[in-house]
Parts: sequence; structure tokens; C-alpha cells
Amino acid sequence: MQQELDRSLQNLKKTPTPPYFLSYQLTDNRAIEVSASFGALTGSSDRTTRYLDLDLRVGDYALDNTHPLRESGSFGDMSAQFERQSIPLDDNPDALRVALWHETERKYGSATQRLQQVKGNVEVKVAAEDRSGDFSRENAETYSEAIAPFSFDSSAWEQRMRKVTAPFAEHKEIIENNAEVIAEIETRRYVNSDGSRIRISSPFYRIIISATAKADDGMELPLHQTYMSFRPQGLPSDEAILKDVNHMVEVLLALAKAPLAEPYTGPAILSGRASAVFFHEIFGHRIEGQRQKNEDEAQTFKKKVNQPVLPEFLSVYSDPSLKTYAGTELVGYYAYDDEGVKARRVTVVDKGILKNFLMSRAPIEGFAHSNGHGRRQQGYKVVARQSNLVVESSQQVSRAQLKKLLIEQIKAANKPYGLFFDDIEGGFTFTQRIIPNAFNVRPTVVYRIYPDGKEELVRGVDLIGTPLIAFSKINAADDQIAVFNGVCGAESGWVPVSAASPGLLVSQIEVQRKEKSQERAPILPPPPAIGSK
Repeated sequence: MQQELDRSLQNLKKTPTPPYFLSYQLTDNRAIEVSASFGALTGSSDRTTRYLDLDLRVGDYALDNTHPLRESGSFGDMSAQFERQSIPLDDNPDALRVALWHETERKYGSATQRLQQVKGNVEVKVAAEDRSGDFSRENAETYSEAIAPFSFDSSAWEQRMRKVTAPFAEHKEIIENNAEVIAEIETRRYVNSDGSRIRISSPFYRIIISATAKADDGMELPLHQTYMSFRPQGLPSDEAILKDVNHMVEVLLALAKAPLAEPYTGPAILSGRASAVFFHEIFGHRIEGQRQKNEDEAQTFKKKVNQPVLPEFLSVYSDPSLKTYAGTELVGYYAYDDEGVKARRVTVVDKGILKNFLMSRAPIEGFAHSNGHGRRQQGYKVVARQSNLVVESSQQVSRAQLKKLLIEQIKAANKPYGLFFDDIEGGFTFTQRIIPNAFNVRPTVVYRIYPDGKEELVRGVDLIGTPLIAFSKINAADDQIAVFNGVCGAESGWVPVSAASPGLLVSQIEVQRKEKSQERAPILPPPPAIGSK
């Protein structure tokens, strides 16, 4: 890679528009997946891939071919399309150099053509609000990990997946079930014209169990359980998984019979896991650097640096160098980002005051350098993305005390009940100006909390709202920190992320009814297991 990068740069110096930056990232990935449903194996695969991501820039640091084209219409510049190049799996130097040469040649042609479009676009459009450059100068990094050990017994896991999904087959209310275990090792090799040379090898193991019950009115009610570790022995035993599966079954059966929730506004508690997703969706995306520069974005926090955006007892940081937090391994961990910048902790909010944004090598006004958050899925262009988002509180109470505070707010507001969001499956948010800046977080387990302390499981609610109002209503935090590990999709594809938070008391939230299917629940009971009476 280094030889071909040096040779390409030397030859391209002779052209009228030579590149000022070139990088190659080669990603080897081996993924073994085993899946099962209702006690039967549904899939088993072992896949190896090698992809190249190439960043070639012509122009200069202030203005280059990657500069967004400001077009009329709702969708603006659509140039960041998916583009992934397969590379020979053989470690044959000649084959690799030919592949790198071919892609460099292709990228150079498109880069020079686009630079002319960029220059013309800048001339005919109004002056940009943010006049910072297109790329930042960063120090060269040298880092090399040995190829990590990787082991996975597919045959054993096929039996285990059958075993842990079998309990779901015993209940007609459960209409869908899937469990998969994924063992993956990713090795990234990165070189650039700044002098960086990086090799990272990261194994990763995870189990995802999903099941869906169906209520009599057609509403589908999903639950999810995930486990992850950087070591195969870090995954739980069959006994531990089956214990969680049996609990999932109990909750699913209860949800199928639970009363349907009504639209509501009033006080609520979000568990640590629910709060983590809440912050990832509603806060985390709005502190990603490129959103402060893109004039199609609402830029919720752009002008709020050194101003309060959260209660003063809350602080938020993003730290991709964290491997564990609160006793849980974090899937958002990495040592270097996809632009060769070292991962580091970024204090985003300090005692309620906004201090920083998550930055790639695309500068924004007031923030000239990357802080190690340039990320992408292979084939996409790098943008600033979340990693491990951690919410911490300087004031904590017990969960029992938080519930007591909730009841006090229910009575003060003369509400018949409050809500407790115990578990959640994800959500989405809109950050652009063209549409309302709203969010929708999808809870899976929700309880009504009555003034006398009684708790009642309900179903069919989505947590909705707008960000600034939602953050202004946070009143207190408990001491039960929880972690949400997941995969987040945005402009640069799907990347693994984590979020951690204590439980939070919110003085006012809004929920709406969840969409539901119009299909009836199964009429026939499921077939009995062979050999059963």
C-alpha cells in the first residue's frame, strides 16, 4: 500500500492538478454467523471480504473536490453515494498494487472533474455561513497491532442457538423469533500521504435475540436482548441466556394482554438504558461536526457553545478509547478512526454547558481539528459520528427515590398517572431544516405509575417530541447506570456505537400511539412438538 501510494503521488505530481492528499484503507473482514428460530437452525455462514476505501483530494485544504455542492431542492448534494471496491483476497503484492493503481486512476479523474463543479458552485451561490476549510492538517500517526487471535466453534453454536430459541415455540402469542450469534474479526490497514501507517485488528462477538408477540387487536410487540464481548468466553452461558429468554417470554405474554396506552403528556422516568438511547438519538446526532456546517441542517447547538444546554448536574463526553463502562464492554470502542486520527475523550457538555462537537478532519467554524470521530462503514465517505457517548450526573438518588419524586410530580400536575420507560429498541430523529426537528423513540416495555405507587404494564406507545424542550424538562437522575450497545445508521453508513446513562426523571414527555398491523392474531394454535402429548 505504501509503495503504491508513493508511486501514485510521484506520477500525479506531473499532472496540471496534482493531489494534495491521498489515503488508502484496506479492510479485511471475516464474519461467521449462526442463526436459529423457534428451536431450529435457519442459517450458518462463514464469509471473508476485503474492501478498499480511497480518499484522493485535489485543490487545497481550504477548498477541494469534496466540498459540498449547494444545490436547489430538498436533498442538496447527493455526491456521497455508496461506493465500495472489492480487492483480491490473495496477499499477492502485484495483484494488490494493480487494484490500488486502477482505483487511484479512477478516483483522480472524478476528483478533478468535480473540483471544477465545486469552483463553479461557489461562484454562483451566496456566501456560505461557515467559511472554514474542507480538510484539516493532522499529525502523522504510526501504530501497529498484531493480527488478533480469532476462534469460533460453529457446530457448538448451532446447537446452542437451537437450544436458546426453543422456548419461544411453546407459545402461540409469539409469532416471530430470531437469534443469531456473530463472530467477526476486522483488520484495517491505513496509509496516507501525511505519513500515517496504522494497522488495527479487532475481534468482536455478539448475540442478538429478538421475539415478537401479537395482541388480539393486531399490534405487534417486539423485544430484544443483546450480548457482546471482545472475547468468545465473554459471552454468557446457556443457562444465563435461557434465564433471559424465559423472562422475555413472560414479558411478551404479559404485553399481549396489557391494556393499550393512550396519548399522554406528563412526568415520566426513563431507565438508564432508555435514557442512553434517548441521548444517542436526540442529543448525539446534533453534536456531530458536519451538521454544524451543512446549511440544510437545523444546527440546533451551533451557536450554543459555552451556553447551557442541559441541567447543570449533567455532563456528557464521547470516548472511543473506552473498552468498558459500568462493567459492560462497549461496542463503540476503537483506537484510531477511519482517517488515521487517534481516538480520544471529548468533553461535549461540562456541568450543563456545551463545550465541544464530535469532529472528523472536516473543520467547522471555531473547531479546526479532528478529535478522532471520523467514521464510516466501508464504501461510504467519512463524517463525524458518535462512538461511546456517556452521560454522567453529579447528583444521584436511588431508583426508589426517583419514583417518589415522580409521584410527587404526578400529584402536583394533577395527572392520573406517570410513565416509566423500562426498555427500548431504538428510535430515529430528524435534524434537517426542511422537516420538523422532532424525534421518535420506540419503547418496548412501559409501565403506568399511579399516585399510590401501583405499576401497570401497558403497550403501544412511542415517545415523541422536540429536542430543546425535552432537554429542558430533565429534573433528576438515579444511580442505576445502564449501557446500550447497537449499530447506528447515518450518512456514512452503519457503525457500532454505545451509549451509557443513569435513569432520568423528566417533568414532561409526550407519547403517541404506536402503529399497528391490521392482520389478526393467529387463529390456529402452533403445532405440538414431536413426541409431546
